[in-house]
Amino acid sequence: MPPRTATLIGLTAILMWSLLAVLTVATGKIPAFQLAAMTFAVGALTGFLTWIGRPNAVRAVRQPPLAWIVGVGGLFGYHALYFLALRFAPPAEAGLLNYLWPLLIVLFSSLLPGERLAPHHIIGAVLGLAGTVLLFAGNSGGGFAPGQVPGLIAAFVAAFVWAAYSVMSRKLKSIPTDAVAGFCLATAVLAAIVHGTIEVTVWPDSAAQWLAILALGIGPVGAAFYAWDIGMKRGDIRVLGAASYATPLLSTAFLMMAGFAKPSVSIAVAAVLIAGGGLIAAKDMLRKKSS
Repeated sequence: MPPRTATLIGLTAILMWSLLAVLTVATGKIPAFQLAAMTFAVGALTGFLTWIGRPNAVRAVRQPPLAWIVGVGGLFGYHALYFLALRFAPPAEAGLLNYLWPLLIVLFSSLLPGERLAPHHIIGAVLGLAGTVLLFAGNSGGGFAPGQVPGLIAAFVAAFVWAAYSVMSRKLKSIPTDAVAGFCLATAVLAAIVHGTIEVTVWPDSAAQWLAILALGIGPVGAAFYAWDIGMKRGDIRVLGAASYATPLLSTAFLMMAGFAKPSVSIAVAAVLIAGGGLIAAKDMLRKKSS
């Protein structure tokens, strides 16, 4: 597959992830782990369907323990936290806190062997932090309700989990994309176990909610992972890394268009600061190094 094609496929993951918040809110009051179990089951099925006509694809699930720990730990940990965040915190603020992950990926990557933190990395981090602080200071209600704080913390931690998963995945380039279907299935099983232990089952009460669950499983919690894996392993990582900073802006825009969030100056400025900080921190990704 040509790098250009792989990069374009990777870019589709960014667009699908921009719909994660609005589709999650549209699922109604389904408990977080139940929602994760349902959507990841659909996501796994989406991957398994691509195995039709490729009997050898099943061998992709035979991976070392480290690959399973990183794959399942990242997928299950991140989405459990993110779904919890959207259940307890305002969706726009939770989404922007969560979308600190592109900036964190740049910062974490700079700490890998052979890399170092440069001034533009620090400037980008400070701008991202400023945007995060603005979300709290500019909240229209004069402060978040106590019940919303756990959700905001979950969104913040989720950003770190996804950044760590992404950076560690770059060290596992030999793992085929077909293995992601196995990671999704394991995540669905874990989520179902946790759901049965601590949650009460709540089924969707409308066709729209069922469609939102199906769309989540096929797109943001399914095809997006496969597309991102292809892009990261075969495409232009600099382009994909820089483009991911558009996700918080797109996500917030979709929430507003769907009526789940109201436009405000503080949200707009926070989005610009977070996205702008990420772009500055990712300056090296935007500029091709001369060979």
